[in-house]
Amino acid sequence: MATPPSSSPQPLYRRVLLKISGQALAGEEPGSQGISQEMLEKMAGEIHQVRNLGIEVCIVVGGGNIYRGIAGAKAHGIDRATSDYMGMMATIINALALQNAIEHAGMPCRVMCAFPIEAIGETYIRRRALSHMEKGHVVIFAGGTGNPFFTTDTAAALRASEMGCGLLLKATKVDGVYSADPFKDHTAQFHPTLSYDDILTRTLR
Repeated sequence: MATPPSSSPQPLYRRVLLKISGQALAGEEPGSQGISQEMLEKMAGEIHQVRNLGIEVCIVVGGGNIYRGIAGAKAHGIDRATSDYMGMMATIINALALQNAIEHAGMPCRVMCAFPIEAIGETYIRRRALSHMEKGHVVIFAGGTGNPFFTTDTAAALRASEMGCGLLLKATKVDGVYSADPFKDHTAQFHPTLSYDDILTRTLR
């Protein structure tokens, strides 16, 4: 006898990458720093819900809640490359905290870093990362691209392409793209849609 077709709708995307900013991990209060346990648990719970839909999840984390490379270089006179490496270390701290929350939520999770940190995580190898995901593990990519002068948003786009993700999502404290930081500039304008040309001509960052 043939098995009847499942009534559950199939997910539109088989694999997604979630970019989580460091500021999102700090909590919902503007200007908050450090790591919020409440936010870790909330994100782990939402990731669990997505995985229960049969969707593979990988994550890129930022580090701005602990240290932001370009800001540190300007504020403290640190060499930009050195400051960016310090920011990469901040992403590793966030990755380990998020890994712990995800594992406590009942999901296997691996941290892979763009540069060697053998004592606490695996060095990123594309085929190994794909193997982890095919086994149902959540994979967290830390250390950005491993190179200074590149943001973790760039790392997210890179890893999403390498992992063959159908969708890249960004979790941050604002609800979209603004002309300036809306927490610092009350005249910042929200852009509901943007083309590549718009970003270049308006010098949006």
